[in-house]
Amino acid sequence: MTKTAGSMNVLGIVGSPRRGGNTDTLVEEVLAGAKAVGAQTEKIILRDFDIRPCKGCWACSTQDKCIQEDDLSTIAEKLIDAQTWVIGTPIYWWGPSAQLKAFIDRWVSLRKRAFSDKTMILIIPMGGKSESYARHTIGMFRDITSYLGIILREIILAPGVSEKGEVRQNKQLMEKAFQEGNRIGKSS
Repeated sequence: MTKTAGSMNVLGIVGSPRRGGNTDTLVEEVLAGAKAVGAQTEKIILRDFDIRPCKGCWACSTQDKCIQEDDLSTIAEKLIDAQTWVIGTPIYWWGPSAQLKAFIDRWVSLRKRAFSDKTMILIIPMGGKSESYARHTIGMFRDITSYLGIILREIILAPGVSEKGEVRQNKQLMEKAFQEGNRIGKSS
């Protein structure tokens, strides 16, 4: 993703292991809305990358980077270049997917420089019909964004969607995702 003059860079991060699933679909719809108004967009699917869990060794505190040799550095560059992140995760046992959690745990090595002046849209589909299933994940992201100074623009919840791609049947939710993409794409 290269920034062109006057355009917004939007990075979609899919934390679901299921391609074409509800998380992937909603992230893609937000990106489509942003692209429709001229934003530069890119989507990464975390399962396609080697992101190892944090070792808790704190080597990053003296070396200013993580000592693990995996794909985090590739994704970190994309995080830094983008102004807005569209992060999606399904709810697995009242929390985010393992892929997304491992990725977020590694943010400790990035320091706050990677997070300055960023905005985020959070996408959370879930099989459970009550939005309360997402309460821990929402709380986690509210705390993370507050701590890092990221503006959490929107949380798009999609309860009751467990079948792959089922969210496409909810035209109102798909329109909401597209319109939110339009809003972030225009905010450059």
